[in-house]
Amino acid sequence: MNPLDTLCVIPARGGSKGVPRKNLLDVGGKPLIVWTIEQALAVPELDVLVSTDDEEIAHVAREAGARVPWLRPAHLAQDTTPTEPVVRHAIEQVTAERGRPDAVMLLQATSPVRHDDTLARALAEFAATGVDSMVGVVEQPPFVWQAGDPPQAAYDVAARPRRQDLTAENRRYRETGSLYLTRTEVYEQHDNRLGGRIGLFVMAEDEGVDIDTDLDVALAARLLERRDR
Repeated sequence: MNPLDTLCVIPARGGSKGVPRKNLLDVGGKPLIVWTIEQALAVPELDVLVSTDDEEIAHVAREAGARVPWLRPAHLAQDTTPTEPVVRHAIEQVTAERGRPDAVMLLQATSPVRHDDTLARALAEFAATGVDSMVGVVEQPPFVWQAGDPPQAAYDVAARPRRQDLTAENRRYRETGSLYLTRTEVYEQHDNRLGGRIGLFVMAEDEGVDIDTDLDVALAARLLERRDR
């Protein structure tokens, strides 16, 4: 079987509410976005493209080796802009440029901690399972509550489980936001990164870091520096 033609899209808007200019923030000695670009470029099967509205981000991305063939139009770079229209715009531009990709790997620069084999493993699992879309997840303890009157537990409080006794069927996972892999037709038909038959791509616990606060920045830097050692 021939490998899928996979476009890797890394969205990187210039604006940011929580941590200003966070895509360019120095994290562990590199601009934040560069970690994700370098991880993607290490996988030969990926066509690595950064979608940004920002000239400085575009420059840094190109210097790191990613393709930035155009700047994202302003109407796709608002605070309220979802990610899906950004990916569809990238698909349309790339299709006009060199042909329609079979699938899209969406990587969020704000989740920079990924192991060396993670992206290649995701591509292999995607091909082997034949799913239409795949979402990166990390395992989380089952002791989750939903607010309400009364609040509801996601587990049986009368028979509290031990984490080590959980079976594969009743394990719970949290979406990391780090990685999605999707057949192009899912974006075209559903305008969604997830659709059709969905698979879980289980990542390591430390790969679940998402940068929204200064504390997240410090934690990511510590993990990335430790990984590089």
